[in-house]
Order: sequence, then structure tokens, then C-alpha cells
Amino acid sequence: MAGTGQATEPAGQDTKLARNVGTVLLFFFIVGDTLGAGIYTLVGTMAEDVGGMLWLPLVIALVVALLTAGTYAEMISKYPHAGGAARYAERAYKTPFLTFIVGFFMLSSGIVTAALLANAFAGDYFTTLVDVPAAPVTVIFLLILIGINLRGVRESLAANTVATIIETSGLVMVIVVAAIVFGSGGGDAARILTPSPDQPILVGAFAASVVAFFSFLGFEAAANMAEEVKEPSRAYPRALFGAITTAGVIYLLIALSSAIVVDPNVMAESTGPLLEVITASGLPIPAWLFSLIALVAIANGALLFMVMASRATYGLAEVGLLPSIFGSVAPTRRTPWVAILAVGAATIGMSFVGNIGTLADTTVLLLLFVFISTNVSCLVLKKDRVDHEHFRVPTVVPVLAIVASIVLLTQQSLEIWLLGAAFVVVGTILFVLARIGRRRYEQGPHETTLTF
Repeated sequence: MAGTGQATEPAGQDTKLARNVGTVLLFFFIVGDTLGAGIYTLVGTMAEDVGGMLWLPLVIALVVALLTAGTYAEMISKYPHAGGAARYAERAYKTPFLTFIVGFFMLSSGIVTAALLANAFAGDYFTTLVDVPAAPVTVIFLLILIGINLRGVRESLAANTVATIIETSGLVMVIVVAAIVFGSGGGDAARILTPSPDQPILVGAFAASVVAFFSFLGFEAAANMAEEVKEPSRAYPRALFGAITTAGVIYLLIALSSAIVVDPNVMAESTGPLLEVITASGLPIPAWLFSLIALVAIANGALLFMVMASRATYGLAEVGLLPSIFGSVAPTRRTPWVAILAVGAATIGMSFVGNIGTLADTTVLLLLFVFISTNVSCLVLKKDRVDHEHFRVPTVVPVLAIVASIVLLTQQSLEIWLLGAAFVVVGTILFVLARIGRRRYEQGPHETTLTF
């Protein structure tokens, strides 16, 4: 699907951040950000729309994810800078407001997702272990994640690597349990081809594909790590496609396993659908063990989305679309500490707003617009030449990705569109305030121009 650009990686790609992340750590970052609360908590929501055919919306979502990942592989390796989609928009559109809105949607999606994962962490899985009020658990949980993020990206990704292994083991456990049940003559394989009786299968599949797509989110967060990755032109394509393919295979096996072992109606009513698989198997696996694994998965996802949001905030400050203080880097740890604290505070605030389902759909809406912007940027910048080797995708890939994203947008409800409009209003206000602040303290808007 791709080729490489010209020459080699330039020796002097200046960055204030430390390049401590190799291909393996990046792969685990993306896998860990993908294999998280989406599949652990939202399988039941998909079952409402497609019955036992859980695999169908996941296939649709996987195709959309792979198309957009191809675009990201080219853009990240071509322009290896923190800020991701906002940087690409700045270069392609030359319009500060569009650049800011794309970046704002990106960092907002990270904050919203981390907040909903914090709520999920303090919910049923946690109360299986300790029955305490959710609010203090949520706040303490987020404060711990802020501390890990402040320590440094290497520490964050090292914690992610361990957590990814643990959360993957939980998913493998579900698959193995289902195989044992099916091999013993239990379960009902016919359910994997039985749609929901409440609506036509294609209608249900496209509706569920929005939720399924949430389960694949995470690869886009890696773009904001570009200034901390060694040899990004080589590392990103390998890590991106390897991670998404790995997640896709695991998700499809989970979908088949869940439908065979558990009635879709039962999953649809459960807040811990994969725990239903363990319970229904009758095998001597304690509920607390699987709940603990699920909590690790949720915590890992929350940490990585907070890392992404803080780097997106830092990137906007570097572009000049947020006050320069957000670009402050700690002298010893070389982490964007002001951005980390700001994102952490916003996440704590958001954790007390909205429910998990609404926040998940809002995240997808925001990121679909980010993906459309990135794909358009890729098309606009196809003829832009850089002096180092980079990944390339055929022009048809971003075109198909734009079409697929628009199809998913049509599945969103009016409520979610209104929430999206609210984000545009808030972003516009912040943009105006930031511009006023830059004029006052940095002698005019001409200093907001980005130089790569």
C-alpha cells in the first residue's frame, strides 16, 4: 500500500523533548491505547444493534481505522513533530482558526475519553473488589495518572507496556474460555450469524460501527508522540499497522467468543459484558481476578489518552495557538509539565459530566472530524517535499478514508451533534482569548507562524 520517500532521516531534527521511544515501546503504546475500555465495556452496546453478529461492525471499524492509519503513517513520518493533526492542518490550510479547532478537538477527545475511563474505573469493576463511593476513587485515580505523566514519557510507556500485557491476557482469557466451552459442546455458534430482531442488519451494523470504532481509537494519539520517538520514519509505519492489525484480530476473536458463550440480550444489559463470558463458562475463574485485569485495561487507556492530550496541548502552544506557557518543558524530566497539569485538571472536571455512552459517541464525533482534516491535509500536501525518508500511501487511501468517516458521521444522533457544536463554541472562545493574549504579551499575531 505504500512506498518510501527520499534520502534518509535528517540528523538534526531539533526538539525540546527527549527521544526515548523506540518501535517496540511505540507499538505497545498504540496497542495499549487501543486494547482498552472500548472492548471491555462496549460489547454490550453493540449487541443491542447487531445481536450476535458482533464481528460485523468491528470489521467495518477496522477498515476505517486501517485507511486512516495509512494516512497517519505518511503524515507522521513526513512531519515528525508533536501536535499531530493540528500541525498537518497548519501546513495544509494556512488558517490559524482551523489549525486550532483541529488541535482542540484532538486534545478534547483525549480529555473526554480519559474522563469516561475514569468513571468506568470507579464503576462496577472496581466495586467488585472494594465497595466505596465512586467520586473519590475517580479523583485519586486521575491524580495518580497525572503523577505518572509528569515523571516522563518513558515511565508512562513503561507502565503502559506492563499494563498492555496484563489487559491482553484478559482478552486472551476470554478467548480461551470460550474455546473450552465450545470444545466441550457448550455455547451456541449459530448466534454469530443471528442479527438483532429489532432492526435490519445493515442499519444495526452501521449504527454499532460508531461504538466499534471507539474501540479502535488510540492510533491517532501516537502522532502527538512524534518528537519523542527514535527514527519516526521507520518506527511509525511498523508500529501503527502492527498494532491495529493485532487489535483487529483480538477484537474479532472476542466478538465471536462472546456471542457463542453468552446470549446477546444478556450482554446488552450488562456493564461488564466480558465478565459475563467468564461467569457463564462455569470455569473456576474468580470474578475479582477478571475485574482486576479489566481495571488495568481501563487505567492504561486513561493514562495514554492523558499523555496524548497533554502532547496535543503542548503542540498547539508550539504552533502559537495557545499561550506559550503551555509549551513549558520541565528542565530535568523534559516533559510538558504545564500542559500535563492543565489536561489533568480538565479531565478531573469532565469526569463529573455526562455518562459513558454519550461521552464515547462524542469522542468519536470529534475524532472523525480530526481524521477528515488529516486525510484532506495528506491530499493537499502530497506534492510537498521533505529532505528525509518517509512513508507514502496511494492517493486513493485518504480519499476512501474521508468517505468512510463521513458514513460514520451520518450515524450520530442529534444530541451528539449538539454536543459537538458546543465544543466548537468553546474552542472558538478559547481561540479568541489565546489570540488576544498573544498580541498582548508577544507583540502581535505575526509570531504565531510555525517554522518546521
